[in-house]
This record gives sequence, C-alpha cells and structure tokens, in this order.
Amino acid sequence: MVDLDWTAKRATTSTSDMSRKSPRLSNKLHLLIPTPFRAGSDVPAASDSASSAYEYYLRLPELRRLWARREFPDWKSEPLLTPALQALEITFRFVSTVLSDPRPYANRPEWKRRLESLAATQIGLIAAIIENEEDEAETRGGAPIADLSSGLGVLARDGSSAEVWRLPGGEAAATVVSRSSETSLLPRLLTWQTSEDAAQKILYTIECEMRRCPYTLGLGEPNLTGKPSLEYDAVCKPSELHSLKKNPYDHQIQNRENQNLYTSHQILESWIQTSNELLNRIEERIESKSFEMAATHCYLLERTWKLMTEIQDLHLLMDPEDFLRLKNQLDLRSETAAFCFRSRGLVAMSRKCRDLKHKVPYILGVEVDPTGGPRVQEAAMRLFSGEKMAQYAKVHLLQALQAIESAMKRFYFAYRQVLVVAVGSLEATANRAAMSLERDDSLSQMFLEPTYFPSLDAAKTFLSDSLSRERNPTS
Repeated sequence: MVDLDWTAKRATTSTSDMSRKSPRLSNKLHLLIPTPFRAGSDVPAASDSASSAYEYYLRLPELRRLWARREFPDWKSEPLLTPALQALEITFRFVSTVLSDPRPYANRPEWKRRLESLAATQIGLIAAIIENEEDEAETRGGAPIADLSSGLGVLARDGSSAEVWRLPGGEAAATVVSRSSETSLLPRLLTWQTSEDAAQKILYTIECEMRRCPYTLGLGEPNLTGKPSLEYDAVCKPSELHSLKKNPYDHQIQNRENQNLYTSHQILESWIQTSNELLNRIEERIESKSFEMAATHCYLLERTWKLMTEIQDLHLLMDPEDFLRLKNQLDLRSETAAFCFRSRGLVAMSRKCRDLKHKVPYILGVEVDPTGGPRVQEAAMRLFSGEKMAQYAKVHLLQALQAIESAMKRFYFAYRQVLVVAVGSLEATANRAAMSLERDDSLSQMFLEPTYFPSLDAAKTFLSDSLSRERNPTS
C-alpha cells in the first residue's frame, strides 16, 4: 500500500455548535486538502556526467544534427515531422533487429506484435500532425511532395521505385503511382519472408491512417486515392539515419539486448524532440489567442506521452539475465534521479508541461490575485457553467491542458513499474527502500505531486457540489 503521509486539514464544527443546528446535514462542502508532496520542487535531473554519458551512448549529438537540418524553408512543419518520421524509420530497423535475433529464448512473436502496434501508433500520430498542420493557414503547404497522379503517368525524381496502374473510368481515368522509397527499410522488410506480413500490415496502416491527409508517405503503400507522395528519402534521410545504427560500445559488448535498448531509446528521444516542438507551438498559439488550435496541439502532445509509455513498455520483453548483464556492462550506476532523467530532452519536456499552468490566468482573461483570493477559480467556474457557448475554445484548451498532466503522470507511474520489473524494487527506488514507495523517490515525486491546475480542480469541485445541491435542495 502506498503511504502518502499527507497531513489532512478538515473543517470541523464543535459539538456544542452541532447541537444547536438542525439535525439536517450542512450544505457546506467539506474538502480534504493535502499538503503538497514536495512544495516548489523542480523536475529531477541526473548529473551532467550521467546525462553526457547517456547522450554519447545514444549518439544523440549526431541525431540532433539530423533533426536540426532545414532543407525546405517553405515547409513550416519540417522541425515537427522530421524527427517523427525518423522515429518511424528507426522502428523499421527495430523490426529487422528483433526478427533476426538468433537467441532461441527470445520472445520473437510478442516482439513482433508489439513493434507492429508501436509502428501503427506512430503512423496514426504522424497522420494527425499532418492533418492539423494542413488545417492551419500558417503551416499549410510547403511539404516536399511529388504529384504521382496524372494522365501522362510521368514518374518524377530519381531514387524511388514506383508501381503504376490505372483507376477505372475509361478515358477519363487517372494514372496512379504507388511510390516506394529506395533507402527506407520498410520495402526491404516486405521482401524478407520472416517480416513480410509485418511490413504489409504497416503499409496498410499507412494507407488507412493517411486517408484524410493531403499527401501520403511514399513508402510503398497502395495509394488507392492517387494522392501526391511525400519525398520521404529527402525528408527522413534513411541512409544517414541508419549509419547511426551501432552504438559506441557495439564491438565491446556482445549482448543482444544492447541493440534493443539502444534502438528503443533512439525512438524515444526522437519523439521527445517532436514533443518539445509541439510545446513551442502550444505556447505560441496561446499567446496569439488561437485557443482552439492550441487545444488541438495539446491533445497531440497528450498522445506523444502515451506513445512514450508504449515505447518504455518494450523493456518488459527483454530477457532478465541479458538485460541485467547489460546494465553492469554499461556500468549504469544508480543516482538520486531515476535513469529516465538522464535525458535532458525529457527533463525539458516535463518542465515545459508543468509550466503550462502559468497560462491558465491568461486563457481565462484574469490576473492572479496577489492576496491569494479565488479570482482564477471563480473565472473558471463562470466559464464552465455559463460562458462556454461563447468561449468553448477556452474550455477545450483547459481540458486539454489537464489531459497533458494526466498523460505525463501516467508515463512516470508506468515507467516506475517497468523499472521495478526490469531491475527490481531496490534499484527502482534508488537503493532507498526495497518493496516500498519513498517520499524522496524521484519518480514518485512526479506522479504523486498535487495537480498542476489547482484553480481548475477547485472550480470543478465546487461546480459539482453546486449542481448536486440544485438537484437535492433539501439535503
């Protein structure tokens, strides 16, 4: 059982006062208000040396150079989509890695199912980002695409294979081209019997998820609607990306889990980069009072937290002995902060998500009461109860902000459970106490701390009580 050890403060009424009152229960709302888990605490972070070693292991400086490259100045979505597409491409490499694992005890069937699911989740999120970017005038257009649907059936750009057919419709029928990247691993997985079914499933997922997008990815999906195709090789740079497939200790450590750990964290870091770009856009949209668009970006960010949870769950499939041996081979010594806080990107992402709480007064159009009054809470109650018809975009945004908080805390809670399974409870709590949660545990701090939006929480609490009393006026 988790012992939060919180001091409860409850409004009480003396016995003598109660005797003078009607036996009917009071209509006043009694709140149990816990003291903060760790007031004013920042997001934990590992030491600089540990973070630098983590980045060296994952070759993050080289990955960042790929993320930072800007080759399409008219395409505003390039910094957002490039790391996401590269994460998907690394996933294709991950499929190849696990299916070629020679260990007889490796759980290849479950690995295959999990990676198919992970690829599908990423494709769905990439499609949602593209839809959202095209819906917004500021970011619409500019993507490097090749129009592959024409009566002439002309194939543009070297370095890509294509399949051509004609849709029904007589003379007016269009020529449709299914474009296939030459350097991506997905078309190659399609030619390998072991991975053929997984590759086909991924291609059909691309076809389905990209239905509402103005263009498709160009990885060999059927492209039945004859859409333009993204210049995938020019954007993703698969050849340069796969040149980073080996970590610095690959020749020193003979352990299959080394490649699994390395690849899964490269995927994670790529999505962290995309998430930080999303956070920048959320702040820009809020400042410009584009609240509906900000809410849409917030829900995309919520989905990235859930995706990151799915990525971390892959550790559960690693062989216990091989993984623990790898931990010692890499000399991953325990620190006060959990292993995930060695990622500077994750720490920055978590801080930015928490700092979104400071945007609430601006969204509500009020200033924080310097005396500590409930000014923000009252504005939120007015919005939720009476002003939502005229300002529904604000309601959507506030709900989305709380959705981010929920997804973020679930990520850290799930990460802690994965850590317990992977290395044991003693290591998961940084050698403080076995089989228990400690108040100083950095992961527990992240998911047990009070809500980031106390005014919204209080507004909903009192609004619920008010509605309850309206329904039961005599209670």
